[in-house]
Amino acid sequence: MLYGTMKVAIGGPLKLAFRPWVEGLENVPAEGPAILASNHLSFSDSFFLPAVLDRKVTFIAKAEYFTTPGVKGRMTAAFFKGVGQLPVDRSGARGAGEAAIKSGIEVLERGELFGIYPEGTRSPDGRLYRGKPGGLARVALATGAPVVPVAMIDTEKIQPPGQVMPKLMRPGIRIGKPLDFTRYQGMEHDRFVLRAVTDEVMYEIMKLSGQEYVDMYATAMKRQLAEAAKAEKEAEKAEREAEKAARAAVARADKEQAEKLRASLEQTDRGQAGGPAER
Repeated sequence: MLYGTMKVAIGGPLKLAFRPWVEGLENVPAEGPAILASNHLSFSDSFFLPAVLDRKVTFIAKAEYFTTPGVKGRMTAAFFKGVGQLPVDRSGARGAGEAAIKSGIEVLERGELFGIYPEGTRSPDGRLYRGKPGGLARVALATGAPVVPVAMIDTEKIQPPGQVMPKLMRPGIRIGKPLDFTRYQGMEHDRFVLRAVTDEVMYEIMKLSGQEYVDMYATAMKRQLAEAAKAEKEAEKAEREAEKAARAAVARADKEQAEKLRASLEQTDRGQAGGPAER
């Protein structure tokens, strides 16, 4: 009930304002469980994809969105519940992963659509990063549900970091054919199988999105970028301090030179004053 209301309230205006184009909509099963595995470019991905589908899609979201106190917190929790988000406590990496897997399995056992971002976080630069094998593959193998690869196109350009007002443009959604991994069922604890399943899904997403693929985790790249930004900031600070020290040294040298000149002039004046009187 709430999901339907929120879909009309948000999905309708979203489609009207941005007019997202869609390819491969027929690849989403009309009924039964399925996993929608998508690249992740923007916060808005979780709104655009459900907006173009007739069926409900359930994603996972951090628990803080549901537990913040006060009126604003309750409104935020109601909003995320309304758009099909499930709370997952991410305070511990392993616990968060297990909670996400459990939530995904429960959604699929109800015969619904479960949405997941295999990269684990938004792309820091628009490229496609290595998928994490824990969530997607384990849920797929534990349930036997088909995996539908999805590519979000240009959603990161709608509201880049630092831009307050979103840009009215047409993002795209390209949906691939379902992938069947039932041949691996019962092997959800084999890390090589999990890696193979994840890589196959990421390859299909790459073909759909046209993104450059980076064989490293997006979280690792974000750490590198953060460290580089920190190093650059420290270097700029050191440069400013060096310039400040140089200016201070020049000022001291000028002051010393001025004092020497004044002392020399005073000595000259005293010498002239103590000389023979004029006739």
